[in-house]
Amino acid sequence: MVADKTYALVTGASSGIGKEMAILLAKEGRDVIITARNSDALEELRSRIGGFCAMTVVPIACDLGVPGGADALIKAIEDGGYKVCTLINNAGFGDYGSFAEADRSKTIAMIDLNVRALTELTHHFLPKMIERKHGRILNVASVASFVPGPYMSVYYATKHYVLGFSEGLSRELKGTGVTVTALCPGPTASGFQEAASLGDVEFFNDRRLPTSKEVARYGLEALRAKKVIAVHGFSNKLFTFLPRILPRNVVRNMVYKIQKK
Repeated sequence: MVADKTYALVTGASSGIGKEMAILLAKEGRDVIITARNSDALEELRSRIGGFCAMTVVPIACDLGVPGGADALIKAIEDGGYKVCTLINNAGFGDYGSFAEADRSKTIAMIDLNVRALTELTHHFLPKMIERKHGRILNVASVASFVPGPYMSVYYATKHYVLGFSEGLSRELKGTGVTVTALCPGPTASGFQEAASLGDVEFFNDRRLPTSKEVARYGLEALRAKKVIAVHGFSNKLFTFLPRILPRNVVRNMVYKIQKK
């Protein structure tokens, strides 16, 4: 291994925004480490990237939604001697429905993946970035970060964390050469809706959703521009202003009506 060779680590890279980010990074001439639970999907992505460029793609199958998942990924990266200078915390999922009726294990796994794993990976790789005086971290949050989310209360709360964590950390790191960007997409044609059981919610079915590739490209552009908060799409930008101009009970009720079947 070349001593000064560096990698971009992309979590949740088997599909959607993460997959498209890995492809775009490779096209830009970046070596990438891709991780997700689905080893077959990772191998398929490695083969696809290998078909159009000679960049190194390292697939590591790992479940970040279980305790010890992040440690297992870190160990695999350390054992391989891979130096991570760009961290894309993309892995995450949501779940639709009443919190009182939600599956407890799925809810805890959502918190573990969306919050704990993201925090653990950032905490591990950040000191080395600071030491090198260079690094980029992109945390995939959501427009859900800005409002309460009835029927998806835990998912919205996890994205509140991602946004707040990213903002606070970005200020801590000012002047270190390391930047943090919170990417906040709205609904995206990425398979998220199906995984979150949102298929019957009219709000998502009646809209032309941006593609994962569009959101991925925007996110990487924001990362290069060192933006702290990057909200994709004009309508989503307007949506994030609602808590600033409307009473919170109005915002709660509005999101409730949007998401109610």
